[in-house]
Amino acid sequence: MSFWSNKRILVTGGAGFLGSFVVEKLQERGCKDISVPRSKDYDLVEMEAVRRLYRDSRPDIVIHLAARVGGIGANRANPGKFFYDNLMMGVQMMEVGRQVGLEKFVAIGTICAYPKFTPIPFKEENLWNGYPEETNAPYGLAKKMLLVQSQSYRQQYGFNSIFLLPVNLYGPRDNFDPESSHVIPALIKKCVDAMSQPPTSNLQPPPITVWGTGKATREFLYVEDCAEAIVLATEKYNKPDPINIGAGFEISIKDLVKLIVKLTGFKGRIIWDSTKPDGQPRRMLDTTRAFEEFGFKAKVVFEEGLKKAIDWYLSTKQTRQTRK
Repeated sequence: MSFWSNKRILVTGGAGFLGSFVVEKLQERGCKDISVPRSKDYDLVEMEAVRRLYRDSRPDIVIHLAARVGGIGANRANPGKFFYDNLMMGVQMMEVGRQVGLEKFVAIGTICAYPKFTPIPFKEENLWNGYPEETNAPYGLAKKMLLVQSQSYRQQYGFNSIFLLPVNLYGPRDNFDPESSHVIPALIKKCVDAMSQPPTSNLQPPPITVWGTGKATREFLYVEDCAEAIVLATEKYNKPDPINIGAGFEISIKDLVKLIVKLTGFKGRIIWDSTKPDGQPRRMLDTTRAFEEFGFKAKVVFEEGLKKAIDWYLSTKQTRQTRK
């Protein structure tokens, strides 16, 4: 609690999926002065907006969560925008933070920064051993540059910046827009929405289509666990080395589909569209360093977290229908 008392905290992306949970964790710790800029007021791709944001909020600590993100489809459709916007937001936020004498900058990277064929489990020292998976590379490399900036600023200016690498997140308040969502919300939406459609001739819901072969594996971290890790790292970690933030398990997309089908009660057919990419073949983090450095260990069991995400989507879907 004493760490946060009388500190002004700026959380970019604080109104978003992960950011809203980070803000709640800060409030639980007694933070009274938290700034959450909105993109309509501050376009962080523009340097003048970044300077204005620092002038308006006068932060002691910045937790930089703002990002242009999406699933494989969104990454394939917007590689240039994802690269430029994420690079400029991060680089400018850190540079102006350095100029104004910021106490600490917390940069949030991505598992997409790892090489395509990283040995399992991904260790932080493997980060530079190859090129990222192609569909995610522009986004992953833009975020990875914040690690370079963070380490070089610490070396030259003594600037206290840390770099965290979260795995894929899921949970309530996720983005369920089919144009830009990640795999878990996309699958939940497909299953739930199909069950509300008229049944087919055999009285089953319409089939759903899933990208890829189902062979790729992923690791998923419940969003509230990730928020706790970020706040713990902000309090306790002050070193140049990157830190993985994850749950330390992997599941194939095929098994993930089976689990979501079971939890949603979907009884229809699954069509695998193997013309679409699988993305990175395997993903799972070594989370040892996070536990050793600031005591973080994921708490929420995967199936339990999925139920919470499904319940949240069902409740918001019902609310939308009621309003109509």
